[in-house]
Amino acid sequence: MSELHYCTAVELVDLIRTRQVSTLEVMNAHLERISQVNPTLNAIVTLVTDTARDKAREADVAIIRGDTVGPLHGLPVAHKDLIRTKGIRTTFGSKVFQDFVPNDDALIVERLRAAGAITIGKTNTPEFGAGSQTFNDVFGATVNPYDTSKTCGGSSGGAAVALASGMVPLADGSDLGGSLRNPASFCNVVGFRPSPGRVPVWPSHTSSFSMGVQGPMARTVTDVALMLSAIAGPTSRSPISLPNAGSHFKPPLTRDFNGTLIAWACNFAGLPFDPRVTTTVNAQRATFELLGCITEEAEPDMADSGAIFKCWRAWYFELCYGSLLEEHRHSLKDTVVWNIEEGQRLTGPHLGKMEIKRTALFERVRCFMKHHEFLILPVAQVPPFDISIPYITKINNVAMETYVDWMSSCAFISVLGLPAISVPCGFTDDGLPIGIQIVGRQHDDLGVLQLAHAFEQHTKFGQRRPKLDTIDLAASCQAEEKA
Repeated sequence: MSELHYCTAVELVDLIRTRQVSTLEVMNAHLERISQVNPTLNAIVTLVTDTARDKAREADVAIIRGDTVGPLHGLPVAHKDLIRTKGIRTTFGSKVFQDFVPNDDALIVERLRAAGAITIGKTNTPEFGAGSQTFNDVFGATVNPYDTSKTCGGSSGGAAVALASGMVPLADGSDLGGSLRNPASFCNVVGFRPSPGRVPVWPSHTSSFSMGVQGPMARTVTDVALMLSAIAGPTSRSPISLPNAGSHFKPPLTRDFNGTLIAWACNFAGLPFDPRVTTTVNAQRATFELLGCITEEAEPDMADSGAIFKCWRAWYFELCYGSLLEEHRHSLKDTVVWNIEEGQRLTGPHLGKMEIKRTALFERVRCFMKHHEFLILPVAQVPPFDISIPYITKINNVAMETYVDWMSSCAFISVLGLPAISVPCGFTDDGLPIGIQIVGRQHDDLGVLQLAHAFEQHTKFGQRRPKLDTIDLAASCQAEEKA
C-alpha cells in the first residue's frame, strides 16, 4: 500500500484491525520513512528499531488470536525527549543527561502502551524544553520540513517534524509556554494543550503546577482526539487530575455551531504580530462564520499576564534544575542559566503578589468567557524563522526583552489554564505554515476539539504535505553508498 506512512491514525487502526495490513507492515513503512528523511530533518534522535519490530510482531499475533485490543493497537508513536521512557535514553536535550536511561516510564507513556501504541523512538527538544527553537548540544538542530532553512519551533519540535514528514502518525509533547502549539503551527500539524490535569503528569517535581501540561500531537484533530482518549483520565498519582474518563474524547467530533459566539482577537493583548501572521489568520474569520459562528472582535483584559508567566516559569526552572547550576553551569545553555537565576531571585512576597494578580486574571477571563464560548487568536506572533537564530529579538520594530517574549501569544494562554489547540490555517506567500489558536472555556476540552475539527474539515490546510522528494533522494543515495 502506497504512502502508508501518511495514513491517519484512525485509518491505520482500522486497517490493522481488519487485517488489511499487518502491524509489522505499518511499522516497517514508518521505519523506512525515518531512514529516508530523518538524516536531513533530525526529528527522531533515539530510535529503537529492533524493539519496535518485535512489539509489532506481538501485536500481529494478538490480532490473529482475536484478542481484545486497545484503541491505539499497533500504532507507532514517538515520545518527546523530556518524557521518561523505561530502558530508553532520555536526555532532556542536555549534555548533563546525555547518557541517562530511566528505570520507569512516565504515566503518559504507560497509558500509550496500555492502549496498544508501540514506541518507535524519542523526538528532539531544546535543553529542558527551554524556548521555542529546537536545538541542543547533544543532537543539534531540528529543521522545518516545509523549508529546511527555517526552525520547526519548539519545544516539541521533533514531534511536530516527525508528524509532518510522515515518520509517525502520533506523538506526545509537553507545553509550558506554547510547546505543543508553537511547533504545530510552524509545521502544519495539530497540537493540543489540554486543561491542566486532563493528562496527568507523573513523575513530577511539581504535582500541582497548572502551567505545565503534557498532551497529544497528530496530523488531524480526529487523531489528536483518539490519542487523548488513551492518555486522559483520573489517577491517584496526580492531585489535580480531572475526573472524566479518556473515552469522553473519542471521535466522532461532529457538532452544530450555529449561533456560537466567538471572540476574535488577532491583535491579542496588544502584542506585536508579524503582518504575514495576522493576514493569514484574519482570512479565516469568514470560515467560522460559514460554520454558523458569530465572530466579535473582543478579548479579555490580559493585564499582568506576562509578569505572571515569567515569575512562575522562573520558579519552575529553579525548582526543577537549580540543583544543577553549581556543578554543571558550564554545560547548560545561557537561557537555562538565566531562567534558574531569575528563580533564585524570587522572594515570598513577590510570589504572593503574582498569585494575587493571577487570581484576578482568572476571574476577569472567567467573566469574559461566560459570554464568549471560544477565543480565537494566532498561535505564534511570527512565521517560522531562520534556523540560525536562537530566538526572535524584535517584532515590528518592538524589542523582545527576553528569549520567551516572542512566544507571548501562547504563554499568556498557558497562564489561564484553559484548553487550547493549534490547527493549520494557511500559508504565507513563501509557503511557510501558519496555525490558528482556538481557546475554550475552563475544562471544555471536547468543545475545543469539536470546533477545531469543524474548521479543519472545511479548510483542509493540514492535507498539504512538505515537498520532501529531494530529501528522499539524497537520503536514499546516502543509504546506497553506505551499503
